[in-house]
Amino acid sequence: MKNLLAAIAVLIVSSVTAAEGEVASAPVTIVIHGGAGALAPGRYTPAKEAEFIAKLNEALDAGYAILDEGGAALDAVEAAIVTMEDSPLFNSGKGAVFTREGKNELDASIMDGATLNAGAITGVTTVKNPIRLARAVMENSVHVMFAGDGADKFAEQQGLEIVDPEYFYTEHRWKSYEDALKREKEQKDSAINYDFKYGTVGAVALDAGGNLAAGTSTGGMTLKSFGRVGDTPIIGAGTFADNKSCAVSSTGHGEYFIRLTIARDICAQVEYAGKSVEDAANDVIHGRLETLGGGGGVIVLGADGAFAMVFNTPGMFRGVKSAGGVNTTAIYGD
Repeated sequence: MKNLLAAIAVLIVSSVTAAEGEVASAPVTIVIHGGAGALAPGRYTPAKEAEFIAKLNEALDAGYAILDEGGAALDAVEAAIVTMEDSPLFNSGKGAVFTREGKNELDASIMDGATLNAGAITGVTTVKNPIRLARAVMENSVHVMFAGDGADKFAEQQGLEIVDPEYFYTEHRWKSYEDALKREKEQKDSAINYDFKYGTVGAVALDAGGNLAAGTSTGGMTLKSFGRVGDTPIIGAGTFADNKSCAVSSTGHGEYFIRLTIARDICAQVEYAGKSVEDAANDVIHGRLETLGGGGGVIVLGADGAFAMVFNTPGMFRGVKSAGGVNTTAIYGD
């Protein structure tokens, strides 16, 4: 009897120890955005709205499929962003806006929440998928950021797909460029205020291993001045990820996001003040950003799978898909 009781006791202790040692899988989640701005109902036809929603769902599915199979958050972020870069619907990659000189100049960044390693590129003109170049910088160089010709040359060395600059041309964006020049000449508007819609794309993801990642890609602003750099390639402003807090991708008037280090501030509030990702995002977007006069939004994903999609503009292309059963996309505000 004593031996039996002893055996049962060992089994109980062993079971408790095993249970305590188990690490539950993180609730795999991906959140994406396709830009914020003047997206009030009525801006697009129902057919165009459906086109946007379909592409957002395609990007979500591309990223989530990787997470669902046990893949890395970095891979999911890259896959989702590549899907949007390849679409002329968004201001990144194929659909990039034109600079004042009539060129397409692309920016992107990516960050690994597990290691705090990051890569960024700015002013590239020949790389089909800027987010892939940003990741190559992160993984295959000792640097964090490459700019202009140097970034394009690094892309060639890395064997990334190079395209003729004409690849980025779209009739829609060229017309917007011409309209912006006309409006500015007539002094009806400024380059900054013209067509207030930031089509920057981004993604944040949480994988089954509990690792976070964030990435952002953009063509910048219509009529942006030569050499202008926005927040997208700035780690801490347009992109940030840390397993200790959260992952963030931003979209909006970059000058304000740089001044306020929007992405890092949100994660700092989560890490040091113990705020939820939603409270931290609301404080920064509806508080600090609005107070300074800036517009835009963020997607935020916490280490526990909690997420937020916050913006102070009429709308933001956005979507989320998670193991918890959430699967939704939207364009306009509540």
